[in-house]
Amino acid sequence: MAAHESDDWWRSAAIYQVYVRSFADGDGDGTGDLAGVRANLPYLAELGVDALWFTPWYLSPLADGGYDVADYRTIDPAFGTLAEAEKLIVEARALNMRTIVDIVPNHISDQHIWFQAALAAGPGSPERELFHFRPGRGEHGELPPNAWPSQFAGETWTRVEDGEWYLHLFTPQQPDLNWAHPAVREEHEDVLRFWFERGVAGVRIDSAALLAKDPELPEFVEGVDRHPYIDRDELHDIYRSWRAIADEFGAVFVGEVWLPDSERFARYLRPDELHTAFNFTFLTCPWDAALLRASIDDTLAEHAPVGAPATWVLCNHDVTRTVTRYGRQDTGFDFATKRFGTPTDLALGTRRARAAALLSLALPGSVYLYQGEELGLPEADIALDRIQDPMHFRSGGVDPGRDGCRVPLPWTAEPWTTPWLPQPPGWERYAADRQAGDPSSMLALYRRALLLRRTQPGFGDGELTWLAAPDGVLAFAREDGLRCVVNLGEEPAVLPAHRSLLLASGPLADGLLPKDTAVWLRA
Repeated sequence: MAAHESDDWWRSAAIYQVYVRSFADGDGDGTGDLAGVRANLPYLAELGVDALWFTPWYLSPLADGGYDVADYRTIDPAFGTLAEAEKLIVEARALNMRTIVDIVPNHISDQHIWFQAALAAGPGSPERELFHFRPGRGEHGELPPNAWPSQFAGETWTRVEDGEWYLHLFTPQQPDLNWAHPAVREEHEDVLRFWFERGVAGVRIDSAALLAKDPELPEFVEGVDRHPYIDRDELHDIYRSWRAIADEFGAVFVGEVWLPDSERFARYLRPDELHTAFNFTFLTCPWDAALLRASIDDTLAEHAPVGAPATWVLCNHDVTRTVTRYGRQDTGFDFATKRFGTPTDLALGTRRARAAALLSLALPGSVYLYQGEELGLPEADIALDRIQDPMHFRSGGVDPGRDGCRVPLPWTAEPWTTPWLPQPPGWERYAADRQAGDPSSMLALYRRALLLRRTQPGFGDGELTWLAAPDGVLAFAREDGLRCVVNLGEEPAVLPAHRSLLLASGPLADGLLPKDTAVWLRA
């Protein structure tokens, strides 16, 4: 494909995350599929999003929800075929929605032909050089090569029959690739081209800061400047080569980059590297005016030097759903504190989630919406005998895992036929067909908000100016007189002078803005 001028749609886009397995079931087997997505493209177009981000839809044993990829060029048969994926990309584009796919470069499935060949070839073979195979420590090699901490709970090394150990920062079914090997780089660059040639407009990069490892595989020591496997300098050469490929096709990248150092984070967003990266400080921030304002300021400040737009995310397929999180005493998010039986006030959480929707959609940059967020879905309690997420099992059963935010969407009051995860009793109240006819529903709020964001001036990428406001109230101005005010305080707040009220997340009280409510105004 010839080089062409890049489009900056991604700087202000509203992007909808599709977890295919739970989105819509087209063939009635209890698993979401591409046929289900294609049938519901009009729903997504009416919702008003600009792009669809698909979590991995590739051939996979599903040991980790599809993030254990066995073949990047094959659609998993449970979801459909490559021909269906190609049709979906075209059909979505005809409805003005672009497609973003998920690439998982840190690791592959243990069923991938590369790893199977490495197991068969034995120690010292070229096939094993594509991974991190090492002899063990101890008198008989019975100890793992090092004690690196896992990205999940549990061990990071597994021993094979011939005595060697292989590295996996996640589950044993996800062996880490050796990114110092040229064949690994060449393969991923070819995979990028494969999907760009099929019309994909962008790529989300999973665990983007983990690929490169110190070749010596030294022990992890807290406080040492260079981490042995997180945010290593070698990564930037990889992403510069990827960016050159994306530029050939006018495609974009969004990186999953969890880094506390804002200067290190910004390096990934330099003009010749990634276009955008997920904003996890905002996603994990508690429902607190001062902390949210600091998160917004820090985000905009770290993006400004490299000219990259910020991204705003309230939840995704890995974290507790917004309605549930905001209804708890601890309204932030931390994997380490996720526990069974945490008390939740769903009415409070829903009110705050509605306000947070208007807040996030009014901020400068792009915004990501996780499927079901527009329906106000809460986190579901999954029976112990139905949990599938490896995070639960590797935590020794302490962490409930991520299945609670991955339950199939309720399209109608009738539940899916034998869904792969059970839909909780009472979920018919969240059904999309019921909400579509209710002007006060969460779905109606999102549809109205996304329509205004797409058609009214002042939204998307640009400047933000904070306005004077009482304690507990966030108020800011965007271009063309757009104002957003969010009351996180205890008392109703006076609205600033305005010409018109564009949208409110809940009813006003005698012209005042109640607590846990947001409005968009035109000054």
